[in-house]
This record gives sequence, C-alpha cells and structure tokens, in this order.
Amino acid sequence: MSVPATLADILYPEIEPYETGFLLAGDGQRVFWEQSGNPDGKPVVFLHGGPGGGTAPWHRRFFDPEAYRIILFDQRGCGRSTPHASDPAAELRFNTTWHLVADLELLRRNFGIARWQVFGGSWGSTLALAYAQSHPEVVSELVLRGIFTLRRHELEWFYEGGAAALFPDLWEDYLAPVPVIERSRMIEAYHRLLTDPDPAVHVPAAQAWTRWEASTVTLRPDPELVDAMTASESATAFARIENHYFLHGGWLREGQLIADAAAGALRGIPGVIVQGRYDACTPPMTAWDLHRAWPDAEFVMVDDAGHSAAEPGIAAALVAATDRFAAS
Repeated sequence: MSVPATLADILYPEIEPYETGFLLAGDGQRVFWEQSGNPDGKPVVFLHGGPGGGTAPWHRRFFDPEAYRIILFDQRGCGRSTPHASDPAAELRFNTTWHLVADLELLRRNFGIARWQVFGGSWGSTLALAYAQSHPEVVSELVLRGIFTLRRHELEWFYEGGAAALFPDLWEDYLAPVPVIERSRMIEAYHRLLTDPDPAVHVPAAQAWTRWEASTVTLRPDPELVDAMTASESATAFARIENHYFLHGGWLREGQLIADAAAGALRGIPGVIVQGRYDACTPPMTAWDLHRAWPDAEFVMVDDAGHSAAEPGIAAALVAATDRFAAS
C-alpha cells in the first residue's frame, strides 16, 4: 500500500533491507525474513496481522533506523514465504499459533539475539502475547496495537454478525457467497468455500471475506487498501489462513492470553498498548481487558481512529512507543 502524506510525516524515512533470506522452519516451510536499519542496533521483530497479511516495506518505518535492528518476516503461507496458501493444495495443518511461536524462537536463535522487542498489531498482537508468555525471558518490551486474542465473543462480533449493526451494507457483501442455510455459522461456511479446489468457488469467497475486513479496518473508507487486499492471490492466502485459525480458535484455550497475563505471565515486561476508540474489527473491550490484566503496560486510547496502523493517530502512538524504548 502507498503511505498517505500525513502518515509519511509521522513515520521514519523509507529504507531498504541490508539482508534477506529464508528460515527453513521444518514441515516443508520456508519463512521469508529481512533485516534493515542498524545491524548493531536494538533488535526488534515486527509481527504482521491477519494471520496471513504478510509484511510491506512501510512496516520498517515505525522504528528509528539508526537505533534499531529491524527484523520483518512473513509468517507461514503468506507474503514471500512458501508454500503459499493461495495454492489450494498448500497444506495448512503445519500452520498454527504454536508453529509460529516456534518459528519466532528459531529465528531469534539463528540471529544470535539474546533479547528483542516484539511489535505486533491485530493478529500480530495475539502472536506477540503467545510468544512473550512462552518465552518471557527473551522479550525486552512489547509494543501492541488493536488487541485481538481470539476469544469466542471476539470472533462472533466480527465474523458472525455483531459488527453488521455498524456496517449492514458491507455485511450483505460478506454474506453473499454463503448459502442462506449456512449463514448461522459463517466461519464454518467460509471454511467449506475456501477449501474448495475450484477457483470459481474459493476465489470469490476469499475476496468477499477479505473485502469485509479491508472495508472496516479504517475509521474512514480507504478504497486503495480494499483494492490492494482483495487482489486474488493475496486475498486467497489471507482468507484461507485467517479462516483456518479462527475455525480452531487459534489453538488457544478460551480466554488463555488474558487469563495468563492476569496470572503474571507478562510480569516485568514493559509494554505499550495502542487502541483505536472506534476499532470495529477488534473493539476496545479486549485491549482494556489486557490493560487490566497486565499493569506493567501503558495504555493509549486513540480517540479518532479505527483499527489500522496506517491511521495517523495510531501510527504516532506506535512511533512514540518505539522511540521511548530505543535506548533501553
């Protein structure tokens, strides 16, 4: 996606990677990674959303390139990682939250990093929390945005009809590929469509699934974002991976990430939670629950924003957080 002028003034200047490669993660998975910024700087790993969203060059720009060693990677099945989930034959059984947590830890060890900052938004916040609760000793800070923990009521709000109260016109487009008799269980219905090997079935379904999300993640409509996200190959991978994770509840116990935070799993890890007041995708209730469970973290509510990290208020809060931690 291109970066709006106001956002361009908030983020750091464009930079190019100084190194790229693939992590051989096992299970036939090749996970793409890149490094940019200062090779001797503070390590930070960027966790993209979705799951299945992939990284983009502008994601490097949340970090001071003189202070940070910036690591981006495309999670299994998306972006430049292979096998790509846009192929109906691609196997997703090796693509779970805990496979990604293991990939993160393997990446850290391969890079010889003792501790790193973990930065993630939306699904990236889920993965960041799962990783930090599994490996708290290697996380220097957490910078999180648009908190999502895959609790059942979070999934039902956005994918089973709750958010239709705000977007009835867009919800009709999301409903369209699904037979009326299956609309009481939309995630399951979409799973059937997205795993159909016929492109005439899975491509329109993937585009409808992805269009629903792309159309609702910003406070104001962003047609350019919608067009970019619904391109057939990226939409198919995005929708298939998201649906796969949501069907299985992220392989998490119900309420696991909030409950474990409340039990002290993040104790001593400093952090910042950035949340858009009008986030219709991951409403503020989850960010607030995490804030109450994790008192070490600063809570920042952005009153004029939705879900997207590209919204100026959210981007400014994220850059302020990474600047704050740059020298620590």
